[in-house]
Amino acid sequence: MKTSNFKKYLLSGVSYAIPFVASGGILIAVSIAFAPMTGKGPDFSQAPFLKLINDIGSVAFSFLVPVLSGYIAFGIADRPGLVPGFVGGYIAGQVGAGFLGGLVSGLLAGFLVWAIKKIKMPRYLRPIMPILIIPALTSLVVGFVMFRVIGAPISQLMVTIQHWLEAMNSGNQILLGVILGSMIAFDMGGPVNKVAFFFGAAMIQRGNFAVMGACAAAICIPPLGLGLATLFRRKLWTEEEREAGLAALAMGMIGITEGAIPFAAAEPLRVIPVIMAGSSLGAVIAMLGRVGDHAPHGGPIVLPVVDNRLAYILAIAAGSLAVAFLSNLVRRRAKRADAA
Repeated sequence: MKTSNFKKYLLSGVSYAIPFVASGGILIAVSIAFAPMTGKGPDFSQAPFLKLINDIGSVAFSFLVPVLSGYIAFGIADRPGLVPGFVGGYIAGQVGAGFLGGLVSGLLAGFLVWAIKKIKMPRYLRPIMPILIIPALTSLVVGFVMFRVIGAPISQLMVTIQHWLEAMNSGNQILLGVILGSMIAFDMGGPVNKVAFFFGAAMIQRGNFAVMGACAAAICIPPLGLGLATLFRRKLWTEEEREAGLAALAMGMIGITEGAIPFAAAEPLRVIPVIMAGSSLGAVIAMLGRVGDHAPHGGPIVLPVVDNRLAYILAIAAGSLAVAFLSNLVRRRAKRADAA
């Protein structure tokens, strides 16, 4: 099996995951857009129907990582890869490994099933191999790896990063902005993103709104930037990617970083550095502009509770345009290299 097929396997997972991201994200976006924004975030207390829409969207969104993982495994090993792929993806969500954990579990499940299928088995076992033995055995292995090998180190690493951020808060604010922006964009709602976000939310309680201001700007830049990229240079993107771009724009407006996941999951080594750069730029501009966010949320939707709004808009615009420009530049060069 050639390593050059990795992109095909990743795209297999992404193509099935996009409808979950788009439908769930848009439902969440609609609910938050119409709910009053307060200093504690969107308020659904007087809007039960909006809360219902938000809950339904959250359920659809929660399938993202399991579906991504399951269909990556499916792309590698066909139907026998589905069960361990879904199981690994679900556990990735439970242990806080995010979409990167889903990529790992999907590849692990797929290649494990593919290897077992190459083993010659007695004739009487062959009928039950794909429906019983392979799914059960590989689910056990993938589950063990996700729970014991990946889950525990991630938890400990996140605690360490949290302490590090607290120490950084009293230092260079520009450097802190770069770090926060990079963390927010790195795994788009995963554990690293969550540490930066909850650090910003904790600073609100201490009367420091600048950290959340930087995070709020950085949060929306990956989906907005990638969505703009699909609009600016439409020929560089497939129809499916352009549709994902429209959904990403909607999610970016209300601060859902996960809108960028379909793009990052398909080409992680090309997309993640670009969105990290854009979010870092936005976070630094927000820091320099003394942006303060009084709500534990991000994106243009929190503008009513933001200090220094012009700087906030500038930070989001600069970061998003940087992501759009760099994404199209990288995409164009990649297509030229593939055609050569």
